Amino acid sequence: MSKNENKTKPSELCVDDFIAAVADADQRADAEKLRALMERLSGESAKMWGPSIIGFGSYHYKYESGREGDMCRIGFSPRKGQTVLYLIDGFEGQPELMARLGRHKTGKSCLYIKKMADIDQAALEELCARSLAYMADKYPPV
Repeated sequence: MSKNENKTKPSELCVDDFIAAVADADQRADAEKLRALMERLSGESAKMWGPSIIGFGSYHYKYESGREGDMCRIGFSPRKGQTVLYLIDGFEGQPELMARLGRHKTGKSCLYIKKMADIDQAALEELCARSLAYMADKYPPV
């Protein structure tokens, strides 16, 4: 693998096995809820990306630097102590939805939550739906 090659790629790992191996029962239940939500909104089946990201759909990106690759359109990863959601940011209404969401942290295109019970489910669903719509405009499906 070259140093510019994306390490996160679709893998043959089993999503069901990955979720079943999540140690915390509440986080495992949250993963099942997120999977169902993202499958419904994206119209795509869950697929493992790398060893720990559950992703839905894919898109091809190319940066001005020349670096390019493929990534899931939306996804999540149950990590120790928190779940990371991978959503594109910058869409209209995002700040208002984030304000409604409840307890969370953010990073570059990442949303960190401890428990689904801590957040507004309707706001989360709208965030995911708008992220997917913005993604479809920015990176049209082929």
